[in-house]
Amino acid sequence: MEVNRILAEIDAQIAKLQQARALLAGGSSAAPAVVKKAVGRPRKNTATPASKATPKKRTLSAEARKRIADAQKKRWAETRKSQK
Repeated sequence: MEVNRILAEIDAQIAKLQQARALLAGGSSAAPAVVKKAVGRPRKNTATPASKATPKKRTLSAEARKRIADAQKKRWAETRKSQK
């Protein structure tokens, strides 16, 4: 096919031009180093195990909940008293 031959010649020319550009830019490698900037949100780090990624949920004892509730009721009573 004529089109395939033309495309092959274009690819060969592109490769030659990339080599020339790399030599002019100071690179000694035949293949140019193309650095693409990542676009969008960074990927999730899959190297960390799931157990370390999600901390365990802490729970309060019944006594602790009662102490917190009593302390809050005391604060509310003080604010109601100061508003009167």
